[in-house]
Amino acid sequence: MLVEARHVSFRYDQRETLSDIELKIIRGDFLGIIGPNGSGKSTLLRMLLGLLRPEKGEVFLWGDPVDKFRRWPLIGYVPQKAIAFNTAFPATVWEVVYAGRLGRKGLFGWKNHHDKEIVDECLEKVGMTKYAGQLIGNLSGGQQQRVFIAQALAGEPEILFLDEPTVGVDAEQQELFYSLLEDLNHNMGLTVVLVSHDIGVITERVNKLVCLNRRLFFHGEVGGFKARQTEILAKMYGHPVQMVQHHHH
Repeated sequence: MLVEARHVSFRYDQRETLSDIELKIIRGDFLGIIGPNGSGKSTLLRMLLGLLRPEKGEVFLWGDPVDKFRRWPLIGYVPQKAIAFNTAFPATVWEVVYAGRLGRKGLFGWKNHHDKEIVDECLEKVGMTKYAGQLIGNLSGGQQQRVFIAQALAGEPEILFLDEPTVGVDAEQQELFYSLLEDLNHNMGLTVVLVSHDIGVITERVNKLVCLNRRLFFHGEVGGFKARQTEILAKMYGHPVQMVQHHHH
């Protein structure tokens, strides 16, 4: 068990944003967390990362309570709207990815041959090797997002959390992006947790699903969701929902 939330609740401005959430993430999961805007998805993610403290309940990482957990390099995180670099930002793609090593080394650790190899490898994994020397601000949104994944991978995590990673990225880049995550999960053994509001795309890619609207409406294998999706979505949104299927090749 990598991550566990036990009866977690959270209030924001007197309003309960999460109520009695129970969640388990095991090694090898490709987990999608879906729900409407304002449903508490980002709050839950930030709680699992120890960035927010639950009002009730407890979060465990690798079996340790989150406030006792010290092995943070095991966790990679690509926050929402990571795409923020303008063209004047004076860092190359390689430097941005190298920054992902600092969690393992500390800010003043010397760059060594192993670090360089890891950074090059991460750029290769996300298909960005030829852009290594370019300024990050000159890349498209989709390309920048790949660089942020490479940066997270440079810390050699066992689990990768992504919060709405395809916002502002065009449809073709989104497909490539999800294929990359699938590859990292299937072929490199990385556990992936992804927050999204794009139900149609997510359900075709992940193997586990959480449906959240302040409380859990589903948590389990994606096949179990598909068998009852009309009913689950109607309960979660409070009204019937028409699904639009996306087909990828």
